Amino acid sequence: MKRNNLSVVNKIVQYSSAVKQPKVGFYSSLNHTHLPAVLLDWGSLPHYVVLRIFQYLPLIDRAWASSVCKKWNEVFHIPDLWRKFEFELNQSATSYFKSTHPDLIQQIIKKHATHLQYVSFKVDSSTESAEAACNILSQLVNCSIQTLGLISTAKPSFMNVSKSHFVSALTVVFDNSKSLSSIKIEDTPVDDPSLKILVANNSDTLRLLKMSSCPHVSSDGILCVADRCQGLRELALNYYILSDELLLALSSETHVNLEHLRIDVVSENPGQIEFHSIKKQSWDALIKHSPGVNVVMYFFLYEEEFEAFFKEETPVTHLYFGRSVSKAVLGRIGLNCPRLVELVVCANNGLQTLDTQLICIAEHCKNLTALGLSECEVSCSAFIEFVRLCGKRLTQLSVMEEVLIPDDEYSLDKIHTEVSKYLGRIWFPDVLPVW
Repeated sequence: MKRNNLSVVNKIVQYSSAVKQPKVGFYSSLNHTHLPAVLLDWGSLPHYVVLRIFQYLPLIDRAWASSVCKKWNEVFHIPDLWRKFEFELNQSATSYFKSTHPDLIQQIIKKHATHLQYVSFKVDSSTESAEAACNILSQLVNCSIQTLGLISTAKPSFMNVSKSHFVSALTVVFDNSKSLSSIKIEDTPVDDPSLKILVANNSDTLRLLKMSSCPHVSSDGILCVADRCQGLRELALNYYILSDELLLALSSETHVNLEHLRIDVVSENPGQIEFHSIKKQSWDALIKHSPGVNVVMYFFLYEEEFEAFFKEETPVTHLYFGRSVSKAVLGRIGLNCPRLVELVVCANNGLQTLDTQLICIAEHCKNLTALGLSECEVSCSAFIEFVRLCGKRLTQLSVMEEVLIPDDEYSLDKIHTEVSKYLGRIWFPDVLPVW
């Protein structure tokens, strides 16, 4: 509220004081003489109260509030309010988010760079936005950032920036911040030399590293991170840089227990990439060292490219298939993935149902609690048997109605009753909305 609006407040207070008040009860115990003193000057609020309010406000509202009075403007610049900041950068008038004003960016760099600890950059699909993010990064020379995130909201625009420009900007942060604990730099041209700078300055503090779809990073580059960063607990990467040596490094006696390992298995063109195999002994070493680790695998392959996977026991816990997966692969999953917790199948090109494979998974994957099915076929009888075998431990069940094929025993009208009985809760198949 502006100072020139305080007269309105004063009139309200004077009017409320003139009204006859009850002599008994709760309201009569209030000392009304203190009300005008509290409301006369918003600038008299203690700094810690204003600071607490500002922490709940969006930046634009905080900026407007800072113009109320000198004291509020002082609070606006308190370091605690600038420890976390997201730079939003876009070039398109149709973008769904507003870009951070250039004047504010310069103010942050000049006055608050030393206060920044949790920083993220959200950019649209334009190369100009990604380059602007790199320009800001290159100016954060006096910072002590703890978490850094580079987020492309559409296509990976950081990949369109020249590699030298991106790496130069990123290494400024890697070199000057000595306490980085969380880094999300997926879909970027980060390379092995910049990772060496990262571990040289932040090996004792790094806990999380997400760098899927970083084509300039080699298996040796990520191995250097695992060898030096003994406190690393979460890692996301592409399958092509996953190696037996990396799993053994993460399983060393001096390394902390790994909590989350995400692996993206991606192929753009059929037959373009020949995928290597990981030895069972390497997986066993990881699970022995980190028995509670979540191993998450996202597959975007063509059916003929699954030859290297699930032939031996694989400790995967979460499986997502973004493209079609064959019955043979699902059969191997049922036999060789005993730790499986969640399975999502988006498509199957076969003309036969997945009855046998689904029941095999229910029988052998005793930890399975979540299933998602679409664009494939399962008979109603086999699906009910699957649910019966899993029982109430199946806490998430998302199956499109088109997946379920009526048979001699069950129709679509009856299936929800049987499934609900075994789950112990009401369940219906998912239905695509008709617009």
